[in-house]
Amino acid sequence: MNPNLSDWDDDLPPEPEEAYQDLLRALRRKLGFGLFFVQCTPVEADNFIVKLPQEIPQKKIAVLRLVEAIDNLYQPVAEFVKDKQIDILLIKGLDYSLYKYEKRSFGEITEGQFSNLTSVPHILNHLNQQRERFRDDFTISFVFLLRSFSINYFIHRAPDFFDWRSGVFELPTTPEVVEQESNRLLLEADYKEYLKLSPEQKIDKVLEIQDLLAEKHQPEIRKASLLLELGDLLTTAKEYEAAITFYDQALKFQLDNHQAWDRRGVGLGSLERYEEEIASYDKAIEIKPDYHEAWFHRGIALKDLGKWKEALASWEKAIEIKPNDDSTLNWQGNVLNKLGQSEQAIICYDQAIALNSNHPHAWYNKGNVLCKLGRNEEAIASYDQALKIKSDDYEAWNRKGNALFNLGRYEEAIASCDQALEFKPDYHQGWHNRGNLLYKQERYEEALASYKKAQKFDPKCQSGWNELGSLLLKLQRYEEAITSYDQALKIKPDCHYAWYYKGAALIKLGRWKEGNKSINKAIEINPYFVKDIFNTQGKQILTNLLQKLGLQKLVQITTTFLRIIIFRH
Repeated sequence: MNPNLSDWDDDLPPEPEEAYQDLLRALRRKLGFGLFFVQCTPVEADNFIVKLPQEIPQKKIAVLRLVEAIDNLYQPVAEFVKDKQIDILLIKGLDYSLYKYEKRSFGEITEGQFSNLTSVPHILNHLNQQRERFRDDFTISFVFLLRSFSINYFIHRAPDFFDWRSGVFELPTTPEVVEQESNRLLLEADYKEYLKLSPEQKIDKVLEIQDLLAEKHQPEIRKASLLLELGDLLTTAKEYEAAITFYDQALKFQLDNHQAWDRRGVGLGSLERYEEEIASYDKAIEIKPDYHEAWFHRGIALKDLGKWKEALASWEKAIEIKPNDDSTLNWQGNVLNKLGQSEQAIICYDQAIALNSNHPHAWYNKGNVLCKLGRNEEAIASYDQALKIKSDDYEAWNRKGNALFNLGRYEEAIASCDQALEFKPDYHQGWHNRGNLLYKQERYEEALASYKKAQKFDPKCQSGWNELGSLLLKLQRYEEAITSYDQALKIKPDCHYAWYYKGAALIKLGRWKEGNKSINKAIEINPYFVKDIFNTQGKQILTNLLQKLGLQKLVQITTTFLRIIIFRH
């Protein structure tokens, strides 16, 4: 093997021992400054770090391990070698510096699209610009231990630095190492742990799996398992299209893999492709009829399609297979509540809690149903249980505030909303709810400040603009009220409520013609709406007019009639 050939990566890989001996000979011969690139997996790198001092005892060897992304390599090298005699410096972990700055999707990264990368990672710019400084200041052989992915980065994005290479060596992996590393990755596989990884760590693991998939010694059955893990990692990164691609690849190796069909369904559901999602779960169930996860996920998909009863049937099957599944019981409760079966929903939540008393969602959902039924004391107790488990659950704090207000415990209610906002300051619904509570207490200026905060965090909330407008109208701030209703009408042009009260504000300002036009627009959209805003006597008058004159006549007499009502109120 000639390490200086520019087309080194097109050569057939040598036998492991031959590649290793080539590298040893090159390092023994090299004196002074040199750049060596060694393509290897992280495990091979660790093995190499241990073996090299034993193979070349005459050379002083040191290891610089990088554990996070850096922009400047010169400085850490200078500090590391200061007052040390070093012939060979092994550098491991530079890969992290490449992941951080390339803002691309996982799919593009893992497809190896190096020639059309949109930017150069900072570390490679640094190396391109500082290569003479490295040569002049360090009489050391630098050995970069890198994955193939990272070496390709150097080739395409750091050509000035890479052109000074003293050699590029690939250490092919033995069948034993392939098996050992594959089994380790599969044993460590855990979706919840993947969620905790940083983006750089996820990419690192993705590339580690891809390196193993590319090994010629990798059997197909193990490839299917590794592809599943690749799909799961991409799912945690919300790269659902790429995840589905890897699940499909796994199925090419193992068509009867029920887990691959199930996880593929989860990815499709995240893309809201619900019909395809259900078909994928059905395939998993066809292969393994007692596969609980597929029945459970199928129920979620049916729920998302609004097929409540079918969802319940799917979850019944999931519970039949796994009776102690508190998550399924919780979901059943949610759908039963949607169907108006509140008491049955509470039974499901209680069953879920009996199986897992630390299920915060079951406690929270039970509280919501109890509050809806007017059982506010019980609801508060349920929210408190949820908050014991998850004290930063801002939604539970917010809902508890509603229940407290229903009991007339106003200050406690507002304090509960404040607690929600402490945990999530941009929580639109929390600010909105706080505004409602203050409004009911006639603390209008404070309510106004809360409503404005709510709309700041969610300016597309049409009902929020309406409520803000109503409060401004009450405070006789008519111009601001009109502006608020206009915002509501931008979001929902056929909102009769906003048209009507905008008209009321215009009339209050003496802009009779505009006000009449706005009110007539409200009646045109919903002719019966005015019945809900008149007093008892006004309702009766309107009813008589409707019966005698019909809706068309009602529109004609709207101006005079509504002016009287507006000024009476």
